[in-house]
Amino acid sequence: MGQALCVCSRGTVSLGGARYLVLHRLAEGGFSYVDLVEGLRDGRFYALKRILCHDKEDRQAALHEVEMHGLFDHPNILRLVAHCMVEKGAKHEAWLLLPYVKGGTLWREVEALREKGTFMPEQRILLILHGICSGLQAIHGKGYAHRDLKPTNVLLDEDDRPVLMDLGSMNRARIEVNSSQEAMAVQDWAAQRCTISYRAPELFTVPSQCVIDERTDIWSLGCVLYCMMFGEGPYDAIFQKGDSVALAVQNPIVVPPTTRYSAALQRLLSSMMTLNPQERPSISDILHQLDGLQPAPAGQDTTQI
Repeated sequence: MGQALCVCSRGTVSLGGARYLVLHRLAEGGFSYVDLVEGLRDGRFYALKRILCHDKEDRQAALHEVEMHGLFDHPNILRLVAHCMVEKGAKHEAWLLLPYVKGGTLWREVEALREKGTFMPEQRILLILHGICSGLQAIHGKGYAHRDLKPTNVLLDEDDRPVLMDLGSMNRARIEVNSSQEAMAVQDWAAQRCTISYRAPELFTVPSQCVIDERTDIWSLGCVLYCMMFGEGPYDAIFQKGDSVALAVQNPIVVPPTTRYSAALQRLLSSMMTLNPQERPSISDILHQLDGLQPAPAGQDTTQI
């Protein structure tokens, strides 16, 4: 997984020939955790993601995530600074050194607004959505799909520039399914790797003869847009109540009536969340529509709440 030297000593780590001071824990999941670290040489902050690898399959998955990062040099996709594999007895840890994005996740911002009893203004939504789409366009352009797009996998910098992260679920966009066995394999993989409340309908019950493509990301993008507009994803509450998301996504999406947002934005949302993936717009189509909705160039400051 790379020849970068990894050493952990009291309060510091060494990676790729540079030393970093470990400051505090940023996030923790089932099989990984992220620490905020400061480069002792450059004084910059970084996020050190450590993935626990229990077996060869886990190590291959971590290597895959590194490989996916290596495909892109794009302002809306989180870049990988350095990486290595650390032996921890019989187990291993994959270390991924990533830039620290100070603004936190899009989900954190949505939550903060909801707690204030307010919502994101349309111009801000369009700015963030445009950046997410630019990152997705780069991914789709190389023949891949993200497969786990959600508000917690979008970081926001100080200028509201969104950065896509967590590329571990990425794979080739086009998946041909020619048997019930292949269909079940795709379905099982999606159940493990694609967050349930942002997962496209075609990944819940995969037909034995079909093609899954990058339009799974378009559905997830619609869920992210819905979350920015209404303070939570369209299926978040269903999942939290323990009801069936798999059943809920088989019905047409109902967009709550609102006068906060333009009819054009609401139509764009509905088009992304079309049940038939063949009828969903491509990422290029969405960017073209956004160009018509957003007079201000991407990157220009908008009114903050």
